Amino acid sequence: MVAAAATLPTDDPHPETDGHRWGMVIDSDKCTGCQACVVACQSENNLALNEENRVIERRAKTWIRIERYWEGEWPNAKARFLPVLCQHCGNAPCETVCPVWATYHNPDGLNVQVYNRCIGTRFCANACPYSVRYFNFWEPEWPSPMDRQLNPDVTVRTKGIVEKCTFCIHRINRTKREADRDGRPVADGEVEPACVQACPTTALVFGDLNDSDSKVSELSNSKRAYSLLDALGTTPAITYLKKVDPSHVDEHEEHGH
Repeated sequence: MVAAAATLPTDDPHPETDGHRWGMVIDSDKCTGCQACVVACQSENNLALNEENRVIERRAKTWIRIERYWEGEWPNAKARFLPVLCQHCGNAPCETVCPVWATYHNPDGLNVQVYNRCIGTRFCANACPYSVRYFNFWEPEWPSPMDRQLNPDVTVRTKGIVEKCTFCIHRINRTKREADRDGRPVADGEVEPACVQACPTTALVFGDLNDSDSKVSELSNSKRAYSLLDALGTTPAITYLKKVDPSHVDEHEEHGH
């Protein structure tokens, strides 16, 4: 068996790649917790339906989830929402533990999952600090007419393998092919994963982090920018923007923040 080679941590949060470095910025100040991104992802990527018994067994499966937090005490408690999906880490813990190299880092900076290579050890899911990898416990079934809405561009995963967010790699590859055909580079904002396209508040922004002029590159350098579990050194491709709370603005300005 061939195991993925370990990658050493780097001080650069967005390490250079041979070509693109696809990434996302999620503005928690704009997220309303509507879960439009969750539904869009499920429909676009042929995710199995989360029926009641799957939820009760704690085996519901979504590639993107909305974490909800409460800040403060009743009656002044405030809800905070945080979309969490595969972080496409530059130094991904999942890649170093896979015994068959089913997960690896591609030249575009994506953490790729090869489904027909996966043998379901779930080592990668255990190594992921973000809990964004899901194991298929059953063969997926869609009652009619739901089976007619499956996306022909995306593989239907079978029982016994691990799956997770791909940044809608089929959309990325299609856009790159069209750009090559027309003899031009991929334009900023031309590639939109399903979650980004469906977000009604534009809380999610996607683009090429290697393009210094791209919107996602600009936002990732914002003063509000941070990474989930940054101390682990995973160098994720997803950057979050802090919530702006007007009630704390004066306090931060007073302390020079």
